[in-house]
Amino acid sequence: MATAFIILAAGKGTRMQSDLPKVLHPLAGAPLLVHAMKSGAALDPAAMVVVAGHGADLVEAAAKDWNPDAQIVVQSEQLGTAHAVAQARPALKDHKGDAFVLYGDTPFITDTTLAAMAAARTTHDVVVLGFEAADPGRYGRLVMDGTTLTRIVEFKDADEATREITLCNSGVVCADAATLFDLVDAVGNDNAAGEYYLTDIVEIARDKGLTATAVSCDEAETLGINSRTELSAAEALFQQNARAALIGDGVTLQAPETVFLSHDTVIGRDAVIEPNVVFAPGVTVETGATIRAFSHLEGCHVSRGAVVGPYARLRPGAELAENVKVGNFVEIKKAQIAEGAKVNHLSYIGDATIGAGTNVGAGVITCNYDGVFKHQTTIGENVFVGSNTMLVAPVTLGDAAMTASGSVITRDVAAGDLAVARARQDNKAGFATRMFEKLKKMKAKKAKGA
Repeated sequence: MATAFIILAAGKGTRMQSDLPKVLHPLAGAPLLVHAMKSGAALDPAAMVVVAGHGADLVEAAAKDWNPDAQIVVQSEQLGTAHAVAQARPALKDHKGDAFVLYGDTPFITDTTLAAMAAARTTHDVVVLGFEAADPGRYGRLVMDGTTLTRIVEFKDADEATREITLCNSGVVCADAATLFDLVDAVGNDNAAGEYYLTDIVEIARDKGLTATAVSCDEAETLGINSRTELSAAEALFQQNARAALIGDGVTLQAPETVFLSHDTVIGRDAVIEPNVVFAPGVTVETGATIRAFSHLEGCHVSRGAVVGPYARLRPGAELAENVKVGNFVEIKKAQIAEGAKVNHLSYIGDATIGAGTNVGAGVITCNYDGVFKHQTTIGENVFVGSNTMLVAPVTLGDAAMTASGSVITRDVAAGDLAVARARQDNKAGFATRMFEKLKKMKAKKAKGA
């Protein structure tokens, strides 16, 4: 049966103290909203609807950047969660099947939990996700009668006996889409906040003769983000879990607490990650590669056996083949480095291709930008690029070519040729001695005058 997801993302997030909509604050390199969308995507939904409000244009851009097929609807007035869900009705008017309600500020719901809710839907009309809270605090309470969920009571509307319940409401709901919207239509706002609570649909469903139940998950999955303090705590939780998962998969993290991962970081078994490495979004590191200390990687691919760093930066479009070596204080951007090539010291390689077995000396720069356009540098196989060579793109070095150290290369170099592009050295006999004597006399004269 087809499944749809409705993701509520209309809130401003006043406690974030930010002009940015709450759901767009980043967690592990992606907006909170994207984490919620990824949770839903694991069930291969037929439709995904994001209910936006504050900063709707920004929310829409972020949603469609991750999933171009996402549908955006706007809740112009924030009148409660049931009202928010109702805004999705036009987008799902032709949908036949279940609909889940997720929250754009709740990033940790797992696909396993959602699958458990979907399974429970085969025997119940409404399924609510709950959790046993260590400190129930002000959470809404799930009132159960055996396996039947009889009602959900918001804390502010609960009596003392109800507040003693520790099974709490996450807000995540699953029901047949048509049933969900019918129940939402019946929700009123006769409560302490004067809002239309989605939680009321459970009692309404019971009154209509429908069945409801609750599925439980770990409390950590239900963590919602309402402040920067909570965002920091969520980041720490994500990093802790992601590091543990990598270690469990056979990756060596020498100092796990110093390695920072993104939501989409992929690292193969037997890779070694040294301390203080940052993985920004879009990084894949294959089996057996080594990322040495204090390196920063983003939007790049590192193949088997490659060694990166220490103190290296790989920017988007960097593609390192097997057994490539990129050393200290080297920056690679939008460049393909073929098997066994080396760029070991103090170099910038951008908009370039480097052939297999080539050695790039210290201080080499591809001068790829003329102030308006970027230009390509092509270096063949088994080339030796001398230290401090400036390669002024567009330029090509043929296979087994060589450049003399300190050269500024502006023309193509044919295969097997040596390019020397520097002024001839001219030694002035005795000039240094005479110059220093003159300068010392000038200094003494100045000091005497003072």
